[in-house]
Amino acid sequence: MAGVIMKNPKKPKPDLMVIGWTEYLDLPELGLRQIKAKIDTGARTSALHATNIEPFDRDGKEWVRFQVQPDSNAAEVWVETPIYDRREIKNTSGIAEERIVIRTDLKLIDRSWPISVSLTDRSNMRFEMIVGRTALKHHNIAVHTRRATLTRKNG
Repeated sequence: MAGVIMKNPKKPKPDLMVIGWTEYLDLPELGLRQIKAKIDTGARTSALHATNIEPFDRDGKEWVRFQVQPDSNAAEVWVETPIYDRREIKNTSGIAEERIVIRTDLKLIDRSWPISVSLTDRSNMRFEMIVGRTALKHHNIAVHTRRATLTRKNG
């Protein structure tokens, strides 16, 4: 009898997580906690408010340093991380602009997974970060469009 080829069993889906249209999340690899983000399924790519964005070379690899203000009461902090990509991304006005994209883990409650995040000046926007639909894809997440901060613990 010939050998049987077994396909890799599918990884079980995590339980459905219902989140609000805004949530507080962490980007632990960047040292950023409790960022108030808008969950924007109309946006493909996630974006983080960053200023003084400066690409530089570290040991022959492209890195970027930038400043982030996690919330309006916090001081700005410098972050350094490798550059993952450079992409043409449409801004809120629909105009394409080249942005630096980084990879980092997004942590929401007890779940964590890697996402791509573009860096841009969002100073005229209400939220420091938007989480686009590709960051949510394959994570069994539903967005409640009329509720905010469903994952935030009370107390």
